[in-house]
Amino acid sequence: MCSRYLNYSTPIMNSNEMTASSLTMEQKAAFAFVGMLFVFLGLLIVRCFKILLDPYSSMPSSTWADGWKDLRKGHLSMSLH
Repeated sequence: MCSRYLNYSTPIMNSNEMTASSLTMEQKAAFAFVGMLFVFLGLLIVRCFKILLDPYSSMPSSTWADGWKDLRKGHLSMSLH
């Protein structure tokens, strides 16, 4: 009774062949996508640590240097009173 459900047309493979061919194309694509996400995440982490260690190197000088010039001239001190 159970023998009618068995498929005898599939070849018997050893364990090395089974693990090599057990991944479908969708699974391989998913692993490749996850791998690329990990690389992207690693690059973002490195970039964030660089910004944390030296925050003023990533900022254009005109955005923070102009504020100091205005402060020395007295423009911002009037708004603080």
